[in-house]
Amino acid sequence: MALTERQRQREARARANWTPPGPVPPGDQGESDLVPGPGETLDAFAGHWRLFQLKGGHRYSTDDLLGAWYACDTMRMLGRTPIQALDLGTGIGSVGLFVAWKYPALHLTGIEAQEASLLLARRSARYNGVAERTRYLLGDLREQVATVGEFELVTGSPPYWDREDGTVSDAPQKGPCRFEFRGGVEAYCEAACTTLAPGGVFVVVFDGRQIARLEGAAQAAGLEIFRLREVVSREGDPPLIVLAAMARAGDAPGPRQDEPRLLLRDAEGKRTDAFRALRETMGLPPGAR
Repeated sequence: MALTERQRQREARARANWTPPGPVPPGDQGESDLVPGPGETLDAFAGHWRLFQLKGGHRYSTDDLLGAWYACDTMRMLGRTPIQALDLGTGIGSVGLFVAWKYPALHLTGIEAQEASLLLARRSARYNGVAERTRYLLGDLREQVATVGEFELVTGSPPYWDREDGTVSDAPQKGPCRFEFRGGVEAYCEAACTTLAPGGVFVVVFDGRQIARLEGAAQAAGLEIFRLREVVSREGDPPLIVLAAMARAGDAPGPRQDEPRLLLRDAEGKRTDAFRALRETMGLPPGAR
């Protein structure tokens, strides 16, 4: 959704009056590969952290923010502080790094099949000073999970379109981020069930129009959804995003709760108080009212 000039000015003023929370990263420390190269950007992220991205490639989105927030919010609700987390199909690392920023003692593992994306994630981790507590594995998540270990928290933002259902972008990274080249939500649920530690939680962000598919994938993999929330991007629009938290069947912390829809922007395009609070919780400027 494009912002008007007046909205952009209001957002700029709000950002200018905002102080980023959290530690200041070490930055590039004179290392040439921690400076953006041709076709790359180094963008504001959580707190003082920065994220390497390709100008014409896949860039982190509201979906990534929502998935990371829901994972952290679920841990808060359960009274837990995860130490070991796995991000399936980590891409450029945005979901996992949001979670790592939130939990300073967290050890993060990410699995990604696209080498270009994985290298960006590794560089972001180094720039932000968390290379020693991150591990990025190159490969198909359906194969890697057999030996990767067990985790208290698993996150994922699977693609949700069959390649026959649309035009696959030939831009770097974008195609496999949106279309199912190596499995969809079914593969993610199976991978999560394999890697969850006892009592562990899998949090996924998915297409809000395919909730039945998500529910079927969870059940087939031996998982049980205990928390679900639809997301409405703008007042009056249908929910196009759904957030779900699940555990192994019989291991859920309680019965399923279908929560009230989360509204991100009102009819005028202004961020709601709920969305502003969510952003601030994850180290982003809340923005103008």
